[in-house]
Amino acid sequence: MRMPTQQGGMYRGGGGIARLLRSRFGILLIAAVGLFLYWQMNQKSVPFSGRSQLNTVSIEQEVKLGQQSYLQILNQEQSQGNAVLCAGETCSGEDAELTEDVREIGARLQAAAVELEQELLKKGYAFTPVADKFDWTYYVVHSETPNAFCLPGGYVAVYTGILDITGNYDGRLGMDDLADPDKLAVVMGHEIGHALAHHGAERMSQQQVMQMGQMAVGVSMGDMDPSQQRAIMQAFGIAAQGSMLKFSREHETEADKIGLDLLVRACYDPREAPELWERMGQIGGGQRPPEWMSTHPASETRAENFRKWMPGAIAEYESRCGPLQ
Repeated sequence: MRMPTQQGGMYRGGGGIARLLRSRFGILLIAAVGLFLYWQMNQKSVPFSGRSQLNTVSIEQEVKLGQQSYLQILNQEQSQGNAVLCAGETCSGEDAELTEDVREIGARLQAAAVELEQELLKKGYAFTPVADKFDWTYYVVHSETPNAFCLPGGYVAVYTGILDITGNYDGRLGMDDLADPDKLAVVMGHEIGHALAHHGAERMSQQQVMQMGQMAVGVSMGDMDPSQQRAIMQAFGIAAQGSMLKFSREHETEADKIGLDLLVRACYDPREAPELWERMGQIGGGQRPPEWMSTHPASETRAENFRKWMPGAIAEYESRCGPLQ
């Protein structure tokens, strides 16, 4: 007596599953599951905020890339006629004074970063501290660009174009712009916050996942009309870019908060932060794309965030540094 029906049904079902997995939907399903597992397996804690981040880059790789990028950027600035102050054998006059002031702010902030990481470790957060291992390096770039950055590894550059904004805001650069260093410390603390939270490595990891997803979508569309392929890939690119912009704005807010924590531990006045971001919002006549289309939160949003955080920051400052005047 033959009983092929159930086995045949199972075979047909198995064949159906095989066809499904070979289909466009099946390829996308497999890719989505794989990317989800990859994402989950590479989550690491950001102790400064309590969130989890995707990070597939080792600290050693991150620092090496930071050093390489730093040297490349400084060499490029010099090739464009923008001097890197005190990069040569001799350094004197205002160049030396500017560089020394920036390095003094940096030294206080990096000491605060070491202290903050050790406090978090004592509270039970599981992470690898980096502030006491970074090769902290500070240079001032003579350029009208209002910019500053800190790359992984503690490689910091401050552009002279930002010093009037953080200084007396009179439209010209002078040594008196560094008489009150609090606003410059806000900027440098923010940039150091990016490096401490491994935001560069996180962005690299996210881009890697986006590329893997793009490849999966491309494979699944192999039998489609070219015009349809272009339309779908364009839609995927827009969605991916929107996600990256959202993550970038979150990074900026997180770095603002880390920078504020460093600021008060280094005994710089946190009340300078909201005014700084109001000034930043005035650059270029205040003309900016909508916040949702930008890599950074609006300056007004950032100033408001600092006002929200201010009571706790003032209390922390006064407990460590004495009463604010």
